[in-house]
Amino acid sequence: MRVNCVGAIIVDGSGDLLLIRRGHPPGEGLWSIPGGRVEAGESDADAVRREVLEETGLVVEVGALAGAVERPGPGGVVYVIRDYVASVVAGALAPGDDAAAARWCSRAELDSMPLTDGLLAALLAWKILRS
Repeated sequence: MRVNCVGAIIVDGSGDLLLIRRGHPPGEGLWSIPGGRVEAGESDADAVRREVLEETGLVVEVGALAGAVERPGPGGVVYVIRDYVASVVAGALAPGDDAAAARWCSRAELDSMPLTDGLLAALLAWKILRS
């Protein structure tokens, strides 16, 4: 079974990336970009806005598709994840929903953080971040 998901790549004016620490499986305890499943009848952009608001308290404007990946899940599920560039337009950063924490991270910090599988490689490949 394939499950459609979205993620939000949000970089602030100083080049820091917004990450959340996942509070539930999959990836519990790991840092990732905000995101989640696309609900029935929901557009990708609507799903990005909803997930970011639920997980971080921030309202975003959704931009271009940065890239897509497929990740295996439990029981043979395949998560098809489309990650979009987004920018904050309102709100105050506060973890919520299934996010145990939320914070802005510098490029240097990412190398020593427990990130979800493939996140850093994808962001480098899509030229969102520099090595």
